[in-house]
Amino acid sequence: MPAVAKNRRSDRLVARVTPDDKALLERAAGLEGCSVAVFVISHVRAAAEEIVRRHDTVKLNQIESRRFVDALLAPVKAPTKRMRTALDLHRKTVTER
Repeated sequence: MPAVAKNRRSDRLVARVTPDDKALLERAAGLEGCSVAVFVISHVRAAAEEIVRRHDTVKLNQIESRRFVDALLAPVKAPTKRMRTALDLHRKTVTER
């Protein structure tokens, strides 16, 4: 039995580019020995992964890190009126993706 196909490419992505951009992409792809499609997908994917990684990573200095840990370990306090108001507003306005 053949191995399971690895993420079949079924979706399409189309972009309009200037002639200069197209020429540059074609030249760069040629220099790397691949098609323009492979070049664009690999480089755009790498850039997208980096952007997502930067967005999803929280960097704290020593003081911020200590405050964060202290906040996590602190006993739970009853929510203030302001916090309850903010939570109500959040529930009314934010929808899931």
